[in-house]
Amino acid sequence: MTKKPEGGTPPAPRVARRATHKPQVLTGQVDRNMQTSTEPEPGGPHAEGHQVAVVIEDDRTGMSAAVLRRAYKDNLYYLQGKDEYTATPHDRYLALAYTVRDRLIQRWIRTQQAYKAKDLKRVNYLSAEFLMGRALASNLLALGITEETRQALDDLGVDLKSLMEQEPDAGLGNGGLGRLAACFLDSLATLAYPAMGYGLRYEYGIFAQHIVQGEQVEQPDEWLRYGNPWEVPRPEYVQRIQFGGSVEPWQDERGDLRYRWVGTEDVLGLPYDTPIPGYRNNTVNTLRLWSARAVQEFDFEEFDRGDYADAVHQKTVWENISKVLYPNDNSMQGKELRFKQQYFFVSCSIKDILRRYRQAHKSMELLPDRAAIQMNDTHPSIAIAELMRLLLDEDGLAWEVAWRITVRCFGYTNHTLLSEALEKWPVEMFQRSTAASSRRSERASRGTRPGCRGCPCSRTSRGWSGWPTWPASVRTR
Repeated sequence: MTKKPEGGTPPAPRVARRATHKPQVLTGQVDRNMQTSTEPEPGGPHAEGHQVAVVIEDDRTGMSAAVLRRAYKDNLYYLQGKDEYTATPHDRYLALAYTVRDRLIQRWIRTQQAYKAKDLKRVNYLSAEFLMGRALASNLLALGITEETRQALDDLGVDLKSLMEQEPDAGLGNGGLGRLAACFLDSLATLAYPAMGYGLRYEYGIFAQHIVQGEQVEQPDEWLRYGNPWEVPRPEYVQRIQFGGSVEPWQDERGDLRYRWVGTEDVLGLPYDTPIPGYRNNTVNTLRLWSARAVQEFDFEEFDRGDYADAVHQKTVWENISKVLYPNDNSMQGKELRFKQQYFFVSCSIKDILRRYRQAHKSMELLPDRAAIQMNDTHPSIAIAELMRLLLDEDGLAWEVAWRITVRCFGYTNHTLLSEALEKWPVEMFQRSTAASSRRSERASRGTRPGCRGCPCSRTSRGWSGWPTWPASVRTR
């Protein structure tokens, strides 16, 4: 029973201020920083029977300091399982990161819905590197809530800058190439261009530098050791990528000669999506990164025989593909791993682009009008051969049609003309690793195709360098 205070009037019951999902506006338009209220002003409109605008901000989407503080405390308690006494600095960083991510996800979903509803042409940016920097400060700036967040944390005795220092740099890039890619993604989102970045989700960055007795000692850059709160796994879009094997001819129902890739060793590409917000414009694009996963994680028969190392051997081999940014390529094994990295992320990305396109279109002829594929330097340039392979072998297009589509889809950003900086692979390794794509590349190298005037594919070289070209002695007859 509620105890009556002196004067005989019981206190007003507490009003629940937590929203269920969406902000509820009873009347009128209100500013996002307006203080919520459920009590009438003395002598105000309620006395005359008028309505008052009452706003309840959703804890997952509200932008005021009061709501941000409440959301942060909820995430600390319910996601991290900690209270103010037991939380570590990293717990507090994660609680804040999830608070900010909630605000991004609402805009992220609406952006993607708008792109799909309008069937807009999308820029697909392929890069081996994305030097994104720390996401917390960048996302707060893009949303325009840095000061509100600082105030919310100050009220709890928590320093925003110290939480920002808890975030490791994402080990996805190394230098100018990766920084340019990151700037492109930021700019595309800020200008509200439909765009998607594609790359590899490296488990380790290039290395962590330590100086011991005046010398550099390189250690693994374990940036994912404690997880990444900004990424969202998308197992429903996993891609199956083929390596090795051979190509055999066959005839389709029309009697046309076709080729299929058989006897392959396969690996799965699991995508992880990261939101890339524009600057205060509610546009959020996507960076999709591929992680290599073995088709068979564990060989139970090998384990049962006591061969514990062999039981997980294939898992180790295939997951090395996305293990390290720029593995040392001084050895043939290192060269082959780098080549597999590039083919893996390119094949995953091209298949994903075609999957999304086929959801709304039946004819591949419109692909260049719906998808622009921009290659950042030479690392993803095998994408040309891979798109040709898929259009020819899976869609059954004629060579001239597939080549015309491919030429119209691709763009290329050149970073240097130095020969030592260009990608060159031994033809034998190319053929051994990707039999079907190498066949398509070799055919393209025979000369300029229709609609490809002045294209570098008519030239020859001693290896595969950017565009797929070889001397006549190694071309398939």
